[in-house]
Amino acid sequence: MALLNPFLPHTQTFLPLCLSATPSKQTSPLLWTTLSSHPYKPLSRRMKHSRCEAVADIKAEALVEGEGEGDHKVLLGPSSEEERRGEKVVADYDWTQEWYPLYLTNNVPDDAPLGLTVFDKQLVLYKDPNNGVFHCFEDRCPHRLAKLSEGQLIDGRLECLYHGWQFEGDGKCVKIPQLPADAKIPRSACLKSYEVKESQGVVWVWMSPKTPPNVNKLPWFENFARPGFQDVSTTHELPYDHSILLENLMDPAHIPISHDRTDWTAKREDAQPLRFEVTEQTDRGFAGWWGKEKDGSPANFLRFEAPCVLQNNREIVDKDGVKHYFTGLFLCRPTGQGKSMLIVRFGGTKRSPLAKLFPKWYFHQNACKVFEQDMGFLSSQNEVLLKEKVPTKELYLNLKSSDTWVAEYRKWMDKVGHGMPYHFGHTTISLPKEPAVVEHAPAGLIAGQSASNPAKGGIGTMHAPNLANRYFRHVIHCKGCSSVVKAFEAWKNALSAIAIAFAALSILVAGRQWKTLLLGSAALCGAGAYACSSAIALNTTNFIRTHRRL
Repeated sequence: MALLNPFLPHTQTFLPLCLSATPSKQTSPLLWTTLSSHPYKPLSRRMKHSRCEAVADIKAEALVEGEGEGDHKVLLGPSSEEERRGEKVVADYDWTQEWYPLYLTNNVPDDAPLGLTVFDKQLVLYKDPNNGVFHCFEDRCPHRLAKLSEGQLIDGRLECLYHGWQFEGDGKCVKIPQLPADAKIPRSACLKSYEVKESQGVVWVWMSPKTPPNVNKLPWFENFARPGFQDVSTTHELPYDHSILLENLMDPAHIPISHDRTDWTAKREDAQPLRFEVTEQTDRGFAGWWGKEKDGSPANFLRFEAPCVLQNNREIVDKDGVKHYFTGLFLCRPTGQGKSMLIVRFGGTKRSPLAKLFPKWYFHQNACKVFEQDMGFLSSQNEVLLKEKVPTKELYLNLKSSDTWVAEYRKWMDKVGHGMPYHFGHTTISLPKEPAVVEHAPAGLIAGQSASNPAKGGIGTMHAPNLANRYFRHVIHCKGCSSVVKAFEAWKNALSAIAIAFAALSILVAGRQWKTLLLGSAALCGAGAYACSSAIALNTTNFIRTHRRL
């Protein structure tokens, strides 16, 4: 997955593609360890007959992990000393003792609670309108288990709309309308609370109600704190597992093919071998450099940190010797098996002049298009992993020249998967207790029409959730895009009404000049209404590949 980065020059817009200017690794503040390269050795494996036939078709000097003479030259092999010795590495890990990104701060509603999930835990987040403080609780009223996120805020209190129970910011119940005047509110009528913190424009939640929050684990991104740093941030709800999403985000090799001509830089003829240098492997994640093999020294620095934070960083020195910093940040939140939510933040200390010509909503809809281009692949990948019930080592054919980060990520899950609700590792697996919710990308005219309307569930329905629909996946999570769609709707309706009025008047008047003037004005208003309708469609219509259309 790669998204349009408005902060890079227009010839270098896709963040995961290499830059012509290569920063010095020795001076980069983003590199924490000394660069090293590990000699890959073949790793014996059990392969199905069909897999062996597929390997035979690949050149002997390009495989990563497999059987047969020459496979070790191109296939990924063991990447650590423990793996080479055949030792199983298990790290101390508890998924609840981590910070998870809930929402962009400026998109949290000012006057209503917000229902969110982390894995299978349902939460309600709201901002106290009196003091701006964020509060987060289990999304369950202690009375009869109604969702509090379906409630409302009254004088800073969270009210359950089922029976009107009200709760203060500390979770204490302070009002029960049905309780007799002389009765006390039960002490057990309180909410289970979660610690939340706002940092660098994102609201984070600590998921352990028992262990005190570890502020040292709260992510901090150096580039976002630099003077002059600006970013464009978007939120996307997606119909596939968070591990598949992260895999996709750390896979630069698919960009020229899957996102061909999405913007000015992705071109399928640029698909080529890539070079990866893993420089850090810890219980918290991994990091390293990558770039085009033909460019020699890789120019991009990637870092993955638990539980699900991924960033790509670059430094570019301009002709005046001034160093500029660019970051593509991906904050992922598991929202249940087969579902995830992602906050995407592209930014830099210098912005491309060409990007200043476009409104922010244009970059938002382009980001949606990129996710829709991959949605069919990733949804089906989610299904296969659940169906096969084996580790990815038995299913993937990872290449050294394209899939190093994917292999590193799955191997990291081998170390920490025991502390997750479920995981699909490189050599280990623990299946989810809850079945996946599988939702497919639209394929064909009827599905396309259903998912392309500015609705959340089909033609004519405005409020039925459907993750295959762009309006539901992004617009409802973005104040900016929601306002833009509403504004265009208002202008479209007004211009349409004016056009009809002018056309009617042109029939009634007798003078030819007046008829011409009124008809011309009606045509202009009609064109304006059409332009507004096109802008609405641009923000709410799913991208469907040409060969999938009727």
